[in-house]
Amino acid sequence: MSDNFEMKDKMRIVQELVPGRQITLAHIIANPDPVLYQKLGLDPKFDYEKAAIGVLTISPAETAVITADIALKSSGATLGFVDRFSGTLIITGSVSEVEASFNAITEYFKNTLKFSVCEVTRT
Repeated sequence: MSDNFEMKDKMRIVQELVPGRQITLAHIIANPDPVLYQKLGLDPKFDYEKAAIGVLTISPAETAVITADIALKSSGATLGFVDRFSGTLIITGSVSEVEASFNAITEYFKNTLKFSVCEVTRT
């Protein structure tokens, strides 16, 4: 048998997801183009010029449910989407509402749950 077909020459790679305790993305899109709402299936009920979309990802994914709860309780933001399987949260509202929600979420996860938390970014 040729050396090319021997087991010792083959490499086996095992990939697995190891959920961390972290918020990996927290981004605020201020004054998004109205077409973005449409493409995301969001329904804004406010003036587009004062509007914002917040996108957050968290691991473990199930904690997205907690982020949604904090987002809704900490401001007048509206829940656009939450996925407990991917750890994605999308909220909408005024820039100040989305910012207040993200500040409450990052503070709680950093100080109470001791998660690693990224910086909130904005465009």
